[in-house]
Amino acid sequence: MKQRLQKIIAEAGICSRRHAETLIVSGCVSINGKMETTLGTKADPEIDHIKVNGKLLVAPQQHIYVLLNKPKGVVSTAFDPEGRTTVTELIRGVQGRIYPVGRLDYHTEGLLLLTNDGDFAQIVMKAGIHCPKTYLAKVRGTLADEALDRLRKGIVIDRVRTAPARIIPVRKADNSWYEVTLIEGRNQQIRKMFEYAGHPVEKLKRIRIGFLEDSNLRPGKYRALTPQEVARFKKMGP
Repeated sequence: MKQRLQKIIAEAGICSRRHAETLIVSGCVSINGKMETTLGTKADPEIDHIKVNGKLLVAPQQHIYVLLNKPKGVVSTAFDPEGRTTVTELIRGVQGRIYPVGRLDYHTEGLLLLTNDGDFAQIVMKAGIHCPKTYLAKVRGTLADEALDRLRKGIVIDRVRTAPARIIPVRKADNSWYEVTLIEGRNQQIRKMFEYAGHPVEKLKRIRIGFLEDSNLRPGKYRALTPQEVARFKKMGP
C-alpha cells in the first residue's frame, strides 16, 4: 500500500517525520533509483526500493518505545559530529534504530522518550496542552512575586511570546528551586525565561512527560513503555 514518503522513512526508524521531510527536499532520498525531492510523494515500501543517503531503507519488524533518564552532558540526537555521547548510545539491547522524541539540551537531565514510531513521535510533540512537560529548575537567587507572575503569563523570547506556564516555588534559598510546567517545547525556553528575569538556571531536570513520571529511573537508565502507556499517549492524537 502506498504511503507518504516521509511517513515511510519515519516508521523505518531513520528519523522523525519532520527531519524526513528535510532529507527529501535536500535530495537525500531516492525511489527506484530516481531522486525524489517533492513532499507528498507516495511509495509502497513493500514494492519500491527506497534509499536514504544511499542506503536501502528496511522497515522495522516492530515498534519500540523507550523512556530514558538522560544524564547531563549527553546529546539528544542519534549522531553528534563533535563526538559527544548521544542518547541512543545509552540504549543497549534494543533491536532496531530509535531516535529521541523532541530533545533535552546538553546540560539538562531527565525524562526523554525514544522510538522508531514516527506517528507516535508526532502525536507526543504536537499534543500541546494534552502532554505538558514538567521540570525542576534550580536558579540563582529567588524571584520576586511580580517576576514570577510575568513568567507565568508569558514573555517575549526571540520575538515570540511564550505560552502561559505553571511555576510553583519548591524551595526558596540562595539558590531556589521551582517546578515549571510548559505546554510548548521551544529551544532552551526555561533557561531563557529565568535569564530574562535575572535569575540564571544552574540545574534543570525534566521530571514528567504528560502523565508519565518515573522517580525510580536513575540517570543513564531506561525502560520500555508498557502497552498501556503507549496507548494512552496515542489517545492524545487527533
